Amino acid sequence: MQLTSRFGRHSPVLRSREPLSNDQMRAVAPSIFADAAHGSCSERYTYIPTSTVLDGLRKEGFQPFMVAQTRVRDQGKRDFTKHMVRLRHVSQINDAEANEVILLNSHDGTSSYQMLAGMFRFVCANGLVCGETVGDVRVRHKGEIVDNVIEGALEVLDGFALVREQREAMRGITLDRGEAEILARASIALKYEPDPTKPAPITEAQVLEPRRIADNKPDLWSTFNRLQENLVRGGLEARTSNGRRQRTRAVQGIDQSVKLNRALWMLAEEMKRLKG
Repeated sequence: MQLTSRFGRHSPVLRSREPLSNDQMRAVAPSIFADAAHGSCSERYTYIPTSTVLDGLRKEGFQPFMVAQTRVRDQGKRDFTKHMVRLRHVSQINDAEANEVILLNSHDGTSSYQMLAGMFRFVCANGLVCGETVGDVRVRHKGEIVDNVIEGALEVLDGFALVREQREAMRGITLDRGEAEILARASIALKYEPDPTKPAPITEAQVLEPRRIADNKPDLWSTFNRLQENLVRGGLEARTSNGRRQRTRAVQGIDQSVKLNRALWMLAEEMKRLKG
C-alpha cells in the first residue's frame, strides 16, 4: 500500500494492492462517508452517500483499490467535495493489466455519479483512463441511485471487451520515429497549451523516453503508455521560458487527470484509425 501521489497539499491519494477498507478510505477521502449533503444543495437533491453505493458494488463483486479526494479552500466543504474511487471486478483483479471502473461523485451538488472505464498497469502502478467511446455513465442525484449506479458499473464492465480489442489493435501497429514524434507533439500540446511566445518546457524526445526496458518498443500501445506516464506522473527535467531549470509536476487534480488521460487515449485511438 502506498500514497502514490498528491492532488494537492494535504490531499493524499491512496492506492493498494489489496482491497481498501472503509477505515482506510475514510482517512483519505472523508467525503465518501458524509452524513448528509452540503447545505447548499437544493431540496430536489437526493442524498445517497458514496459509501452506500460502494456497499452495493461490493455485493456485485467490485472492490476499491484506489481512493482520492480534491483539495478545497473552503474547509466547510471538505467533507462533501469531489472524490474518486477506482474499483476492479473480481473477474479482473488478477490480470496483468486490470480493467477498472472509475467512480466520481461529490456531496456538494457539483458532480453527479459518474463512471468511466479505466485500466491499471501493475508494472508501473500507472492508472489509465479510456476514452469516451469505451464507457461514460452518469447518474443524477435523484431516483433509485444505488441501483442505477450498479447498473452503470456493470455497463462499463461490459465495455471492457472493446478496451481489450483496442489495446491489442494498438499493439499490432508499429510507428516509425516521425509518427511517434507527431503523436508526442500532440500529446504535449494537450498538457501545455501551444503558445508561440512560450514554448513547452519539455521535448518530444523526453516524453517518448521509456522508464523501463519493457516499454521500449515501437508499437502504438507502448508509445501511448510512455507518453501517458511521462506527462501524467511528471518528474521530467524542464526549462522555463526564462531559462530556469525545474522538474515537471505530476497532474494532481481529479478533473485534470481524468481530462488529460481521456484526451491521450482518444489521441491514440485517432492514430490507430489513421494507421489502420
